[in-house]
Amino acid sequence: MDVIDLRRLRDDETYRDGALRKGADNALIDALLSASESRRSLQTEVETLRAEQNAASKEIGRAAAQERQAKIDAAAALKSRLQAKETALSGASTELDAMALLVPNPASERCPDGGEDDYEVIATHGGQPEAPPLDHAEYAASMGWVETEKAAQNMGSRFAYIQREAVLLELALVQYTMAKLVERAFVPVVPPVLVREQMMVEAGFFPTGRNQVYEVAEDNLFLTGTSEVALAGLHRGDLLDAAQLPLRYAGFSSCFRREAGTYGKDTRGIFRVHQFDKVEMFSFCDAASSWDEIEVIRGIEEEILTDLGLPYQVILVASGDLGAAAALKYDCEVWLPSEARYRELTSCSNYLDYSSRRMRTRAKGLDSNELVHTVNGTACAVGRTLVFLMEHCQQQDGSFVVPEVLRPYCHLDVIKGPA
Repeated sequence: MDVIDLRRLRDDETYRDGALRKGADNALIDALLSASESRRSLQTEVETLRAEQNAASKEIGRAAAQERQAKIDAAAALKSRLQAKETALSGASTELDAMALLVPNPASERCPDGGEDDYEVIATHGGQPEAPPLDHAEYAASMGWVETEKAAQNMGSRFAYIQREAVLLELALVQYTMAKLVERAFVPVVPPVLVREQMMVEAGFFPTGRNQVYEVAEDNLFLTGTSEVALAGLHRGDLLDAAQLPLRYAGFSSCFRREAGTYGKDTRGIFRVHQFDKVEMFSFCDAASSWDEIEVIRGIEEEILTDLGLPYQVILVASGDLGAAAALKYDCEVWLPSEARYRELTSCSNYLDYSSRRMRTRAKGLDSNELVHTVNGTACAVGRTLVFLMEHCQQQDGSFVVPEVLRPYCHLDVIKGPA
């Protein structure tokens, strides 16, 4: 199965335009479609030669003794031609797949045109409170919650030790989030964080996102930046029962990002680090319901932010700022008082059949087997959530008021400020 829908790319102008709006190279698409035609022609030749070979084999068995050697020689020549064409077909398929991997999932027509700053604000909730006495980095240091100096000495920049009550708050965030998702029929999963290269390709992260991923070269394994990769593989190659969809999973794992290209950005505190914990939502659904499913995922993200008392806005990301796999993405951005602006906390994306096509994940329907759609979203980026809480829950006297929804899990109400 092709890694992208070549028929639609050839015949559907809107589909092709969606890829171009994400920055796909027009010449690459033309070359890809040309290579597809060449492969199709080779496939036809191979099928014709195979049919001729089968017929020749039958003729050998029916031929008279004096004719048999001539038939055998003809069959041998046919076999040689077939092997050459099969080799050519294999090479053409490999070349085609390599080119197709460079074409992103076309953006939905709903996405605004443009880049990072061309998003559309969909919803806002809460106000824009003024900055507290200390920003998140200063407050974390004053409370003894985050230690970065030793981490920098021992591991390098963008690492941190999380300590004291901050650990209890992080664990409470995970427990609270997981409990909410289990109530919504999400299956809790602790997935592996190391995956093979093929999984990164099929999940839609390679080749374009390779520079952000840590590699364990000796074992051909990669540290994932989201449990989404491993969750996508739960039904790799499976034929699912369409009546049981959607299948929803909640993955909790540590995540790892190289943060390539972010030199000098967010260097204070734990806003942008190489290692972090995250609870991720992942759904396998049928093609007819994936647009409804992303709204369900987005609704859960907003509910969590509201429960935590965090003011936020939801944006529809512009086509040029989408990752390779997403056809549409919402970001939930929370107000960061010390910077007087909204910063991204969670996101959710509809991949349509982009990943399931590579994973060969289908659903058995009444009439035919169809590729499923996959939708994913961040329920809780744990460390970054704590950053926002440190500014919004910080009091004038330096104390920290724990959000009510977390209190049953950490058994803390108010944490005293520094002495």
